Amino acid sequence: MLPLLPVAHLDRAFDYLVPSELDEQARPGVRVRVRFSGRLVDGYLLERLDTSEHDGKLAWLDRVVSAEQVLTAEVRGLVDAVAERYAGRRADVLRLAVPPRHAKVESEKSAPVPSPGSPEVDRDVWSAYRHSVNFLEALAGGRGPRAVWQALPGEDWCARLAELAGAVAASGRGVVLVVPDQRDLDRLVRSCESLIGAEHVVGLAAGLGPSARYRRWLAALRGTARVVVGTRASVFAPTPDLGLVVVWDDGDSSLSEPRAPYPHAREVALLRAHATGCAMVLAGHSRTAEAQALVDSGWAHDLVAARDVVRARAPMITALADSEQALARDPGARAARLPAIAFGAARQALSAGAGVLVQVPRRGYIPSLACAKCRAPARCRRCNGPLSLPAGTGSDIAGSPTCRWCGVADANHRCHACGARALRAVVVGAGRTAEELGRAFAGFEVHTSGGSDVKSEITSGPKLVVSTVGAEPVMPGGYGAALLLDGWALLGRADLRAAEETLRRWMTASALVRSHGDGGQVVVVADSGFPTVQALVRWDPVWHARAQLAERAEVGFPPAVHMAAVDGSGAAIAELLELAVVPDSAEILGPVPLPPGERLPFSSDEPEPENVERMLIRVPRTAGRALAKGLAEAQAVRSARRSTGPVRVQVDPLRIG
Repeated sequence: MLPLLPVAHLDRAFDYLVPSELDEQARPGVRVRVRFSGRLVDGYLLERLDTSEHDGKLAWLDRVVSAEQVLTAEVRGLVDAVAERYAGRRADVLRLAVPPRHAKVESEKSAPVPSPGSPEVDRDVWSAYRHSVNFLEALAGGRGPRAVWQALPGEDWCARLAELAGAVAASGRGVVLVVPDQRDLDRLVRSCESLIGAEHVVGLAAGLGPSARYRRWLAALRGTARVVVGTRASVFAPTPDLGLVVVWDDGDSSLSEPRAPYPHAREVALLRAHATGCAMVLAGHSRTAEAQALVDSGWAHDLVAARDVVRARAPMITALADSEQALARDPGARAARLPAIAFGAARQALSAGAGVLVQVPRRGYIPSLACAKCRAPARCRRCNGPLSLPAGTGSDIAGSPTCRWCGVADANHRCHACGARALRAVVVGAGRTAEELGRAFAGFEVHTSGGSDVKSEITSGPKLVVSTVGAEPVMPGGYGAALLLDGWALLGRADLRAAEETLRRWMTASALVRSHGDGGQVVVVADSGFPTVQALVRWDPVWHARAQLAERAEVGFPPAVHMAAVDGSGAAIAELLELAVVPDSAEILGPVPLPPGERLPFSSDEPEPENVERMLIRVPRTAGRALAKGLAEAQAVRSARRSTGPVRVQVDPLRIG
């Protein structure tokens, strides 16, 4: 039995006796309740044995909660692999892999559903990608090819992934498709249902109610639904005889689990594909350094289009001052937020009856303010929170700034550094941008998407759509132009993945624009000298990913190495590192302050530490498993000692510092 206990030193299986009346129900994978240390706890029955190696007295199994075998052998092996990979507890991984039970849903009978017929695959579209014919043949033949697919701009990626899923499902095997958010899930489910049939497809997401989620999860477990489409937790879907797992847009931070042991859906999919031998596809308009590392190692193959096809499908992309002539025509382009080339592209698209997408990195009106004299950040006198300017305060910085933390307005604000009253905007949000564009392009509709009002799709026509990054709605037929504003705000972040994330955001928005032959234009308000801007102009994410991988290998950052981040108080970190048996090749870096925006390490029975530090441990790729094992064992020893002070361990975190 594996009891679901909240302490690390008890993360192991225990032997129990099975009463004769429960003999038929007590099968591997069922939910059970056992008595542990005088109290009843939930758990899973892992295996039935004739004898036990335990010399002492064995307790009896209290009861079988349900006869449904919810923990399959394949998912159990995956849970063990994820816990080992991320130095975590199996109980935490099982919480992600198996949803809570809903008794009424479990009692519903599932009618058998025959395998779907072979779908019509648009081979003419797939032929634009090199080696795609061989890949499709391998999938249809039941083999397990692995690929990194670079979707062309304007590609109907939902239809392409539905075709891959249909080809595998037609052979009687299961498919798991993982996407970052609900908008992508809804689009992909519609495409799969129209091609394969609604009875063969289920969508899994955290936003579903308990009964609906468990009903769909059981459909995947029982094999009545061959194709599972879902967000990050669906990578654990118990689809029998898995034939294909796909992760779309693996660079999206939504695919990283924010709860212990903090697994990334891409890495879980890799572990699953390696263990089962199923086919795997990492897909997206852009490419991460992790995906490029898989291609360079030979583990996966490229599915990319030829350069002439890319040039024909991509919109015309223009950066600031990309030539001396452009700089001479508009000398203030580098300083202006909306340079003349951006206005010109928008006017041309609107006059042609097409929509214009405007991407901004921040929501709100003016979410960040600073002193107009000394440029010091404007802070609240009550709680020291950042001041912002809410909507409806006029066209200049003359309203009452409001604290974003406590909500108190400061009508008499003075700079804490120099005493000046005047304020300036550091970042202009989507609300203020929409207001400015509405005045500049009078007579055209202006729509916003972002925050609590994210639009999935918007009707075609001459209109302006102001969207925050990641909330860009789809327009049928494509946008006529896209303006990518405030590039410095994305590129200037102090983050290891800033360039990679910026290119991903830009390409996601640019892929919604029509091709250059159909009049599509993209203007990126960033200096053309940046390599990330050059990669966008050439539409060459492979070159950018390869450069990012080389830079990280040179300085020793993931994915070229494995790195663990240990967060907590200085005393707690020192204790953990003293107990941990790390590889001889390990380098210990730090301590450094916890990166801004990171959650504090939390333990329900211990207070938060006042001073939180981060220690980094770096090892070569070959020593990653040994590092995770050493840290997990050290956590178990601290748990057994009941050491004070919470410590959080993250292996290969998204944010290093």
